Amino acid sequence: MADAVVNFLVENLLQLLAENVKLIGRAKGELENLLKIAQQLKGFLDDAAKYGHTNSEQWKVLLEQIHKTVYRAEDAIDKFLVQAKLHQDKNIAERTFDWLGNQIKVRNFAADIKGIHDQIKEIRNNNQALQATPVLELPKKGEVIQGPSLENDAVVGFDDEANKVIKRLVEGPLDSVDIIPVVGMPGLGKTTLARKIYNDPKLTYEFYSIVWVYVGQEYKAKDIYLRILKFFKKNIEDHLNDDVDTLAKAIGGYIKKGGRCLIVLDDVWEDDVIDHVMKVFAENKKGHRIMMTTRDTRLGFFANKEPHKLKFLETEESFELLVMRVFGRGSCPNELVVTGKEIAKKCGGVPLVVVVIAGALRGRSDKKDWERVEKSVVQYLGEHTEDSCLKYVKMSYDYLPREVQMCFLYCGVFPRGFDIPCWKLIRLWIAEGLIKPQPESTLQVEEIAEFYLTDLLNRNLVIIMQKRSDGQIKTCRLHDMLYQFCKKEASNKWLFQEPDQSKLDPDTCRRLCIQPSNLSDFLSTTPFAEHVRSFYCFSSKQKPINLSPNETKLIHKAFPLMRVMDVESLRFIFSKDFKNLFHLRYIAISGDFKSLPPTFGKFWNLQTLILNTSTLEPTLEVKADIWNLLQLRHLHTNIPAKLSSPTTTTGKPSCLQTLSMVTPESCEKEVLAKACNVKKLSIRGQMAAFLGAYKGGINNLKELQCLEHLKLLNDVLFMNKALHLPSTFSELVRTVKKLTLTNTRFTWSEAEKLGTLESLEVLKFKENAFNGDSWKPKSGFSALQVLWIERSELESWEASVVNFPALRQLVLISCDKLDAVPLELADIPSLVEMRLDNTSKAVKSAKNVWDSKTSKSMKLKLSIYPPEN
Repeated sequence: MADAVVNFLVENLLQLLAENVKLIGRAKGELENLLKIAQQLKGFLDDAAKYGHTNSEQWKVLLEQIHKTVYRAEDAIDKFLVQAKLHQDKNIAERTFDWLGNQIKVRNFAADIKGIHDQIKEIRNNNQALQATPVLELPKKGEVIQGPSLENDAVVGFDDEANKVIKRLVEGPLDSVDIIPVVGMPGLGKTTLARKIYNDPKLTYEFYSIVWVYVGQEYKAKDIYLRILKFFKKNIEDHLNDDVDTLAKAIGGYIKKGGRCLIVLDDVWEDDVIDHVMKVFAENKKGHRIMMTTRDTRLGFFANKEPHKLKFLETEESFELLVMRVFGRGSCPNELVVTGKEIAKKCGGVPLVVVVIAGALRGRSDKKDWERVEKSVVQYLGEHTEDSCLKYVKMSYDYLPREVQMCFLYCGVFPRGFDIPCWKLIRLWIAEGLIKPQPESTLQVEEIAEFYLTDLLNRNLVIIMQKRSDGQIKTCRLHDMLYQFCKKEASNKWLFQEPDQSKLDPDTCRRLCIQPSNLSDFLSTTPFAEHVRSFYCFSSKQKPINLSPNETKLIHKAFPLMRVMDVESLRFIFSKDFKNLFHLRYIAISGDFKSLPPTFGKFWNLQTLILNTSTLEPTLEVKADIWNLLQLRHLHTNIPAKLSSPTTTTGKPSCLQTLSMVTPESCEKEVLAKACNVKKLSIRGQMAAFLGAYKGGINNLKELQCLEHLKLLNDVLFMNKALHLPSTFSELVRTVKKLTLTNTRFTWSEAEKLGTLESLEVLKFKENAFNGDSWKPKSGFSALQVLWIERSELESWEASVVNFPALRQLVLISCDKLDAVPLELADIPSLVEMRLDNTSKAVKSAKNVWDSKTSKSMKLKLSIYPPEN
């Protein structure tokens, strides 16, 4: 099929031309001609994808030619736009602008693309059609996007393996720290097994603390200590400058206060990692444990003379896993069984190979498709190697729809072993131009991106790491082998590059992923990577690294055409020239910001803005006119943003979907009327006036007709009078699916106003959301699936299936006065999970609910922390 990256480049060029052809007066004719020829090229590339082509050298040379020509055209147009914008802003006379020179450049690119178009036409006429590119059919508006049908740890043959390791963890010596290494080649499922064990409820009864730490090849002892410390202490700011010995002692102090501790070390490569972690167990008479995964057999034996070696799957197990991953809980059709068993046999007992190939087969029930895959799966003689596994990944990648291929490769921009926040990944896909609006679909680009991510999860190419309380995927990760494939394939196709990965080609380097230590190589007065469109700077450090004022000034010179800037690992300072980065679509930065300067109003392409400030100020004043940023969809700040009212109430409404977070006084009627498309709103500050409807206050929420997630955080330590929800609250937020209340201190009778919310699925009461010792709900929470109560003074609670008919998950955290969980909850058929953290008085009643459910052959996962001694 046609190369996905090349097609993506041409699509982006088309979008760039279409969006800007009207903005540049004199060159309009030339740009329109280039747009027409590029559209013809896109049509022929689509035909190549539809009807196939040969793998001739002629085609490969042509793809590279398209690559370079499109890049040059894109560069010229982007520079053209920057120059035009600068002249417009400075009010320089139009005659001083080089219109003729730019027109000639555009004309030459049109001729080059026309020549390529003719060559593709010739190739298509001279070659027979091959396999068609898979097409991903988008769901219709309102259809539920189905998530992965299996839990992440549902792997055939692992139950017995998990039980063996759990037995060793639980029953080992009590007078010393025991280390259980899990050893196996890449793809055998070491991390999958470790996650399965880590999440097993049996361990929550045995261990007071269970800590997960990803190590990896480029680990540093201090980073490991800080990750462990973060389990015991959420805010570790005051430890960031400590040395390793001080950190080890601090962790040891927390461990000494509690019971048995289990630390899971994932992907260990060096002996001294074990030595470092052992230091936190200064007192080791409780039977603490370390479980580690490693591909190094020598290292496994170094840690324990009897490491747990992962076995290869039997052919029948491989077939069972293949069927499970292709059909979910359904069975394999009879006509596919023989071919399926042949495919399973050729996978050599490696689970990763099985699940990756299952991803290629998912959604395909035609016998010819299965036979084609069976022929493609090469039987590698002897022991499986990394190269052979990568070839299996390549085969599954080739079966992906073209648009999903790009999204998959892009996951490789994150560091190895990085837990990728799904919301961030989706926003970056959109900013990078990987997600295109579909003319025939009513879905928004965020919904299309979510559908693509779900497809990758269903095809087993991305691993689920964490889920949200509502069941949505919170974070995901690439398996090491898949990560390696993405890095290699993306580098070969010039999709993104790292300085230590290959010698950079200044003309083709478009996405740059660097470590802070390499930053100075790119920031100079004579930049050599000026064509970079995306700049990523990740760091394993727990706090941002300072940028000097001089380095900040050089950023716009180094990357003048930048569209994506994700540098949260750097402490950023605004320079006066920063405003010249007109093409920016995505900004994620950290710094000591007290306000958002007016210059941000210049970024007319901006879609996502993420600002993390370390200022001591309580709010962030937004001085920029964000209401004129017609592309802005998501605004994230770590302290409340103080928004100004729009200068005019007429014109187009804002595209904003996320406002997280803002001050209560920002929620004026004019502001929310302009931001009427907001789906997620977080409000933090003094809630008294807001709830009292001062200047409309909470009544202004009626302007938000699309609101789905609402957070109200009362940021006041002492209050003179009680707060109240208005009687019309359910009408104001009738579309809300997820509601979080923090420190609002309502009386429990106020909760009745929430029970009538027909769309409400997730309800979180955090840190004294309600005051009082008794809750007896009257009305039913008809759609509520998740109830979360944290840091409450509640002593008695009466509830039944009448009040919570759809409840699926109950979480109680630090409700240490609560005497009992209502036994009637056992009558709720949908209730499958209960979690009690530091809610010791209610443990006995929770176990009674569990007993009652299990006696009726109904499943209920019960987690209790700390475990009872």
